[in-house]
Amino acid sequence: MIERLWSGQSGWWRLLLPFSLLYGAVTAVIRWSYRRGWRKSWQAPVPVVVVGNLTAGGNGKTPVVIWLVEQLRARGISAGVVSRGYGGKSERYPLVLKDTTTTAEAGDEPVLIYQRTGVPVAVAPRRSDAVAALLKSSPVEVIITDDGLQHYALRRDLEVVVVDGMRRFGNGWWLPAGPMRERASRLQEVDAVVTNGGEAHDGEITMQLVSGEAVNLLSGETRPLSSLTNIVAMAGIGHPPRFFSTLKSRGVTPEAEIAFADHHAYSAQELEVLLTGEQQLLMTEKDAVKCRQFARANWWYLPVTARLSGEAAPALLDKVVRLSQRP
Repeated sequence: MIERLWSGQSGWWRLLLPFSLLYGAVTAVIRWSYRRGWRKSWQAPVPVVVVGNLTAGGNGKTPVVIWLVEQLRARGISAGVVSRGYGGKSERYPLVLKDTTTTAEAGDEPVLIYQRTGVPVAVAPRRSDAVAALLKSSPVEVIITDDGLQHYALRRDLEVVVVDGMRRFGNGWWLPAGPMRERASRLQEVDAVVTNGGEAHDGEITMQLVSGEAVNLLSGETRPLSSLTNIVAMAGIGHPPRFFSTLKSRGVTPEAEIAFADHHAYSAQELEVLLTGEQQLLMTEKDAVKCRQFARANWWYLPVTARLSGEAAPALLDKVVRLSQRP
């Protein structure tokens, strides 16, 4: 229903316009207060790169964060990642992740980034607290924030916006009548725009999510996706149809497709009942980090890697490298 509203396919979004106008007014006042100096932004002692979006829902920010971290590491630059830790409830903040940190404590995306890259990761509702804790625990040369474009309490040196190339900005309205956190004109102020799928506009960086082999949650075994049979596909991400489309593009037609809410907290019981007989469960890597503790032998996940192309991609990396080398 929400997709139909935000895309403009259903006209009921007009009933929510008063709330959207209020949302837009409040966010504009908050941003203006920082620009005028009425509220103070905290400046980190190392460069800060924000990877965010203008819309609610999953656009592919986390794969871009991982791509940046790995590209910087290949150039000998150490990066750390901070996040709000949405979906996690820690007894204390800031929380610097370690091998035993759970998604219940830190949220799924920070744990995914930590397990995938091995770089220092910290979470806190106030990202400045996360940055300070991270710098205290690890000597890093640049901080990358997973989301936080609208978190103006943390001063940033470079802004990257990730756009869903298929959905773009829907009906263009602020929440809740539309998907926008800020208006599309905000793109004119950022340093780079990365377009995930679809067709990139002039000046935007094209990104494709490239899926790898299936990985078994319990054993870590990898198999070609085509070797899995009787698949039940599930996804608890911002836009589950993207995962199901990925499977179809690789010639896999699941026997069932099950969508959960983004950041859904799974239990073994609710996933076990999804399968019958010889069926195998296939999920996203973001789901897998929440299910490993109670995984079954017939549960698999499909990792994806961001591939950025075009002339603007190396230019973005050069900007970040120059920032990291700044005295």
